[in-house]
Amino acid sequence: MPGDGVLVWAVGLALGLAAVVPFVLRHRRRERHAIAASRHAVEHGLHEPVSLHPVVDPDRCIGTGRCVEVCPEGDVLGMRNGQAFPVTPARCIGHGLCERSCPMEAIQLVFGTEKRGVELPRIRGNFETNVPGIYIVGELGGMGLIGNAFEQGRQCIEGIMGEKRAAPAGMHDAVIVGCGPAGLSAALTALHHGLDVETIEKEDLGGTVRHYPRKKLVMTRALKVPGYGTLPFREVRKEELVETWEEIVHRAGLEVRTGETVEAIVRNGTGFVVRSDRGEHRTLRVILAIGRRGVPRKLGVPGEESAKVAYGLREPEAFQGDRILVVGGGDSAVEAALALADQPGNEVRLSYRRDRLSRIKPANLERFEDAVSNGRVRPLWATRVMRIGPDSVTLAPVDDSANGEGSYPTEVALPNDRVFVFIGGELPTRFLKECGVEIDVKFGVP
Repeated sequence: MPGDGVLVWAVGLALGLAAVVPFVLRHRRRERHAIAASRHAVEHGLHEPVSLHPVVDPDRCIGTGRCVEVCPEGDVLGMRNGQAFPVTPARCIGHGLCERSCPMEAIQLVFGTEKRGVELPRIRGNFETNVPGIYIVGELGGMGLIGNAFEQGRQCIEGIMGEKRAAPAGMHDAVIVGCGPAGLSAALTALHHGLDVETIEKEDLGGTVRHYPRKKLVMTRALKVPGYGTLPFREVRKEELVETWEEIVHRAGLEVRTGETVEAIVRNGTGFVVRSDRGEHRTLRVILAIGRRGVPRKLGVPGEESAKVAYGLREPEAFQGDRILVVGGGDSAVEAALALADQPGNEVRLSYRRDRLSRIKPANLERFEDAVSNGRVRPLWATRVMRIGPDSVTLAPVDDSANGEGSYPTEVALPNDRVFVFIGGELPTRFLKECGVEIDVKFGVP
């Protein structure tokens, strides 16, 4: 009967709507969230990535949204008009899950943007530089994430094993410079494969990680350590990670020449001579895992050579009852200020050249704003350090128009016992160029 056909049609339409409507509503909610997050990113400077981040090819993207779902960092990518787009690229930490999840290969991770270039040493797919025999792994090559840096160290050694080229008598198979995540992984993998390597670290095991504030959460992932097993970490504090590394090194019998600084790498026939402040090491290959920090960037003001000025913070508990100025506006500066504010009797100020924080982790921003509202940290926006005295520090506005809350209209001397400077580090460009390694500037091109 005709009525039966209408009924069937109506039931089918109802079922179809029941299936489609929730999808459409969910899709619209997701797009609204992404647009709001994008505005928030612009307000806080998180739309300008300073390291590795995803770019989306709109001609390839078919809008599955899988890339958004797999990212554990949140709001790095979002959906707009049915396609993925970068929402908060400054949050990207380079694990590449979005890139690998895209069925159309529409996503690629790149360094730099059209306006802001990033200097990187020239490296091939096997981590070898333009200088045959010199390899670069980890943060120096742009891969700062601990898990990725650790994986690069392993892959580099596995590639060297594939060369099947043993060092001549009197030479090491490789000298590994640096024993942070990448260098440690390379050294352990080399030891596992029976290579003759020397590992040199100018400070102590852990490299840059040791400069993190105490109890800092270090994001990582399950790491497979040759000859040891799997470290099932998802989140781990700095101290726990360093202790684990020390245990692994001890159990593996790995020897690390700590407190030794490499000063030059010179080609010598088929290999190299690595010169340090303690002697020379002859080797067929050199693996640089020294990080991008190089040497800390300095303020360049009178009094900066004072013993009260530091460029890192390992033990905030050592500072109590002090009048402290932290200089900088990145995650390291904020984390140091918060750690120092947790100590009894400290009076903590933070001087930053801009009128607000930008490009810091959302959790750090939330903690900082809470500390400011509670009076534990006082921000001094749009200010710069002019000079550092024995018991004071003089600040001035960045420009004459700086008159916002927490800024100063003129120079002012504040009582001060300690200054901590976190304004980044200088890429060891000169050292790399002396080794013959070429430096490229990346402008967001895949």
